[in-house]
Amino acid sequence: MTLVLGIESSCDETAAALVRDGREVLGERVASQVDLHARFGGVIPEVASRSHLEALFPVIEETLAEGAVGLNDIDAIAVTNTPGLVGCLLVGLSGAKGLALAASKPLIPVNHVHAHVYGALMEPPAPPPQDLPWPLASLVVSGGHTSLYQSNSPTEHLRLGRTIDDAAGEAYDKVAAVLGLGYPGGPRIDEMSTRGNPTAYAFPRTKLKGLDFSFSGLKTAVVYAARGPNTRRNAPLLPDLCKEDLAASFQAAVVDVLANRLVEAAQSIDAGGLVISGGVAANAALRERAQAEAQRLNLPLYLPSRRLATDNAVMIAGLGYHLMRTGIVGDLSLDAVPRAD
Repeated sequence: MTLVLGIESSCDETAAALVRDGREVLGERVASQVDLHARFGGVIPEVASRSHLEALFPVIEETLAEGAVGLNDIDAIAVTNTPGLVGCLLVGLSGAKGLALAASKPLIPVNHVHAHVYGALMEPPAPPPQDLPWPLASLVVSGGHTSLYQSNSPTEHLRLGRTIDDAAGEAYDKVAAVLGLGYPGGPRIDEMSTRGNPTAYAFPRTKLKGLDFSFSGLKTAVVYAARGPNTRRNAPLLPDLCKEDLAASFQAAVVDVLANRLVEAAQSIDAGGLVISGGVAANAALRERAQAEAQRLNLPLYLPSRRLATDNAVMIAGLGYHLMRTGIVGDLSLDAVPRAD
């Protein structure tokens, strides 16, 4: 029995979790900064870092209390060290180093994006890792990441494609800003799309060579559709614009691109199953389309609950357990790496 404390601070969520044997959650806390950044229309790195400093140790203390354990009772500390905002990563990493040193516990470095894949495999109906139909075609899609992987095990992920410009979640936020919907944009566009016509606008579905993504052309097309030729910042929307139709058409284009690329990846590696994770995996339209594609391909689909789709420390602790079992352990020289494969 192995108990891992996970710490996550790569962007705007300060999180801690206690996970036993890579799967059983004994305690978790998340301190969200959404309200803090909403007035800016996006995450401000300096503000996020200061908020992490204030929230980190209270979140850890509450998590340990929920699990009814002390620091000396855990077996290892897993922490996100890549990728993410460097100041935010450093707060969590410094805290984890201090705890590891004080309690003489192993320090496990965790890739945040790889952890998103594992997060989708921690809940039913996903079986234990040894019973999963590897390899899996894994799509991680969020505000900062849109990447495709061939996942061969909990700890081995071969990247097949990634966005060359905007991440899908970033495109959602930018389109929501154009429409005046506020931040974060994904949930607002998802909800508004239910009242719109997804075929009202023929937005582009950019197809690049290989399995990479591009959403900048789609974003530009939406701006022109919303504002006409006047694309300057804060230009007024066209008077006859139907926001619901535009939102629905934009979302349909994003979902098409994501789903089609995932299917291509699955076929190219003869995948035994599909994974979609990251914040955009909470999107209702994407979940519905993914389920239809999985059924068509006769493959199991592993989707996280909405709780584990967004940034959290449960996935960090869970993957940390498997990394430790494979001998991946850091030391006090471990550094934050803002960009990673």
